[in-house]
Amino acid sequence: QVQLVESGGGLVQPGGSLRLSCTASGSIFSINVWRWHRQAPGKQRELVASMTGSDSTNYALSVKGRFTISRDYAKNAVYLQMNGLKPEDTAVYYCNADARVSPTSRPFGSWGQGTQVTVSS
Repeated sequence: QVQLVESGGGLVQPGGSLRLSCTASGSIFSINVWRWHRQAPGKQRELVASMTGSDSTNYALSVKGRFTISRDYAKNAVYLQMNGLKPEDTAVYYCNADARVSPTSRPFGSWGQGTQVTVSS
């Protein structure tokens, strides 16, 4: 199995910044897609950002221009730089990866445990 460990969440004031990280471990051949999701209490889970193996990125309209997703191929890690944070960004943030354990295996999804981001004055 592939395990994902997230970190970097915390409490910040509006307009502040946070950098989330997620590192994969286990039997991994490749990770083709990284994603960040978030879920606020009483709301549905939302896809925030994604990055493919070709380094193509996509962002939710609500965060585009403020958040940046990046990856480190050598470390099997993904990051989410969050600038200009707003109270509505408050949520638990989860990383997700589509991983292969061998060149011929089918990809499967793995999830991190989530990290809390709170934006409040």
